[in-house]
Amino acid sequence: MKIRSLPLILLSLFLAFGAQAKTYKVGVALANFDLNFVSILRSQMASELKRLNMDGQFVDAKGDVALQVQQVDDFINLGVDAIILNPVDTQGVKPMMDAAERAHIPLIFVNRKPEVKLGNAMAYVGSDSAEGGKLQMEALAKRMNYRGNVAILMGALSNEEARERTRAVEEVIAKYKDMKVLEKQTAKWQRNEAVDVVSGWLLNGRPIDAIAANNDEMAIGAIMALNQAKNKSILVAGIDGTPDGLQFIKNGGMVLTIFQDAKGQATGAVQVTKALLEKQKTEAYNWVPYKTITQQDLAEFVAANQQ
Repeated sequence: MKIRSLPLILLSLFLAFGAQAKTYKVGVALANFDLNFVSILRSQMASELKRLNMDGQFVDAKGDVALQVQQVDDFINLGVDAIILNPVDTQGVKPMMDAAERAHIPLIFVNRKPEVKLGNAMAYVGSDSAEGGKLQMEALAKRMNYRGNVAILMGALSNEEARERTRAVEEVIAKYKDMKVLEKQTAKWQRNEAVDVVSGWLLNGRPIDAIAANNDEMAIGAIMALNQAKNKSILVAGIDGTPDGLQFIKNGGMVLTIFQDAKGQATGAVQVTKALLEKQKTEAYNWVPYKTITQQDLAEFVAANQQ
């Protein structure tokens, strides 16, 4: 009796071991670890992958499109089950999409929406960039009493976020006859770049009343330049609601920011990844809403984008 049941015992042990051994391997290709918002994405994705018993491997493209394409190819060659991609260039994603599709590996974009139609087993998790710019400029215009000159600090021009946020800001300004765009220049999402750009505007004596920055890091750079020049009259607004950005809201340096839910995007990207791997029904575009933050409602957001 014992001998006859041995194959069944071995089979059950094999199946049990196989069930325990199957852990999805996910390659996560991020645009730039140095960006504050991306750092929050990375931390939260790592936590969510662990919670769902999935193995995550993270790589940093350091803002280099060619490097990111190679990193995605490396993930495919390593045999990952899925890839989460925060693209360096939202117009330069086609080679990575084609490679993932050929390998039959799900590809999930997070935070930066590709400007190419999604293919099979692909999804996007993030926010509507234009909506962020619209909310920012409407709130800033109200603070300006709908009159004055606005300078725009743009993110990297290779990013859909930078172009769409800027376009939305310009559309809001165009609605009000006593407002106009006086300056517009990229600072590539970076704090130090924004210091240099704004310092140049101030040295040239440009009559700026407010600065709309495409993200908090550039807004902080603008505030640093204004502080160096002892200029307290120019209003500054950001987007993202990062911990550093919220600190500048608290101390009054930044008048407002637009909360972009990094943790919500990161968690959503991992959950959509698992759903695609398990052949569950998912939406192609999964939107995470923005919210406006001022000093009055700062408290509810303080812990939201903490790492």
